[in-house]
Amino acid sequence: MSKLRIAVLIGIWAASLWPAEGDLTRGRELYEKRCGGCHGLDNAKVGPPLRSVFGHRSASDPSFPYSDGLKKAGLVWDEATLDRWLTDPEALVSENDMGFRLSRADERSAIIAYLKQLPVKQGQR
Repeated sequence: MSKLRIAVLIGIWAASLWPAEGDLTRGRELYEKRCGGCHGLDNAKVGPPLRSVFGHRSASDPSFPYSDGLKKAGLVWDEATLDRWLTDPEALVSENDMGFRLSRADERSAIIAYLKQLPVKQGQR
């Protein structure tokens, strides 16, 4: 296989790992519509802030009073756990305080991609 062909294949593979700009815009819009009423990105509301949630342990933001169930869960928020959480929080962690469910897989995926790409603010986790 030529070096050019390998470079092209690597480029295509790498591009597939990063969501398209339209997907991120849709993710932001869905976040604001579905999540933003209870979750700020940088401040707690009814729920904890979510800017730095991706890749971190559940119930790890000291600014928020999490349920005992979520404190004990020891989850790390990645694509799979966030998808399961948004699908049915109670099925993933009993004794949690989130009553919201997001049944559409495409919406969950877009929101998760949006949360994943958010830059962490200076001084956050």
